Amino acid sequence: MKIAIIVPMPQEAEFYEKHFQSESKEMFGSTEFEHFSLNGNDIYLGLSGIGKVNAAMNLASLLTKEKIDLIFMTGSAGSLQDNVHRKDLILPNKFMYHDAHNTNAGDYVEGQIPQEPAGYVLDSDARNKFKGYLTKNNVDFKEGMIVTGDSFISSQEQKDAIKKNFPDALGVEMEGAAFAQVANHFNTPLVAMRAISDNGDENADNDFDKFVKEVGQKAAEIISSYLEENVLD
Repeated sequence: MKIAIIVPMPQEAEFYEKHFQSESKEMFGSTEFEHFSLNGNDIYLGLSGIGKVNAAMNLASLLTKEKIDLIFMTGSAGSLQDNVHRKDLILPNKFMYHDAHNTNAGDYVEGQIPQEPAGYVLDSDARNKFKGYLTKNNVDFKEGMIVTGDSFISSQEQKDAIKKNFPDALGVEMEGAAFAQVANHFNTPLVAMRAISDNGDENADNDFDKFVKEVGQKAAEIISSYLEENVLD
């Protein structure tokens, strides 16, 4: 099985590199992916970069050259709810774009790209198996929608504007919906995990730098342990 692990930043990739020994490196488009073998699986670890275009471009570059069977996406997100706190793990079951406003362009809902689904629902056997692993191992997580846009959310005003259109969204980040859109077009299962690094308010700049490494390590340890302990097919 060929498995891709995609993260936005080097600070998050370094924790995977501690678990796996790189066998080779290869460029796919503009991004270098490290290659590992584990439990009979081929693992490709690469950086998406930050933002929707980078995420879509770099994932698509890999998927056009390799027949990837499963994508893991990890990284951080800002909280949109009072009951979602720093260091919480989110297992997204849906992604939407909070900065897509096309309701006047046709029969579209807020957050929908024209001629694309209203949202990208994650509901694969691979995701359900991973969810079961989290539950079995007593890993606390929340499940719900994450919204994506090209802005770092760092004010209550920005949060309120997003929550007006997406009142149920648990968190906000900058790549997830783009990953989900590409994965949908390539018919490849996506398992996403976001760890909350900040509250998406005026303290987000300080919170992000402080917590992004910590939450990145937490997500990497879970994914790495899952791949080490389970034979996937």
